[in-house]
Amino acid sequence: MEVSVLNIKGQDTGRKVVLDDAIYGIEPNDHAVYLDVRLLQANQRQGTAKAKERSEVSGSTRKLGRQKGGGGARRGDINSPVLIGGGRVFGPKPRDYGFKLNKKVRRLARKSALTYKAQENAIVVVEDFTFDAPKTKSFIEVINNLKVDGKKALFVLPGTDKAVYLSARNIERVKVMTASALNTYRVLDADVLVLTESAVGVVGENLNK
Repeated sequence: MEVSVLNIKGQDTGRKVVLDDAIYGIEPNDHAVYLDVRLLQANQRQGTAKAKERSEVSGSTRKLGRQKGGGGARRGDINSPVLIGGGRVFGPKPRDYGFKLNKKVRRLARKSALTYKAQENAIVVVEDFTFDAPKTKSFIEVINNLKVDGKKALFVLPGTDKAVYLSARNIERVKVMTASALNTYRVLDADVLVLTESAVGVVGENLNK
């Protein structure tokens, strides 16, 4: 699949880049996409929920009433879960919600997400650019020139560029990330994927390992 390379003014440079069919033209695997997105969201959970069990509640251990004959449930001390203010049975404890997912499955998920974008013609390739200093106005001009204003746009750079990142930071519905940090969720969440010319090669290297 060939895509024309645009400059930051939105003009066709006359160059084309080939999007590898092994990345942008595969048979998408929806289950792999689901697992990778679920893993990302699971890793973002704090997992700090905690409730006290009966052994952790502060209170006397004196037995409140006789074992049988009271007409109610056996309850032991005041920390019993059947009493208000008592401990909780099987309450939440701090935990890690992450799980293991094979690298090949995660790679397949990213390829599937990129394939979906290619099928939707939602991939724009722009020549490499940078700014001398962070300037939001300059980045807005680039967005308008590329005709992606008003859309959720994900700009993918070959490496870290602080000036570009800071220029886009305050713009609503626009994200900037490096090709090495590209993930399935961000690709699917964007309406349009804007790749710089060099980022195409970096994405290819990462996903064809």
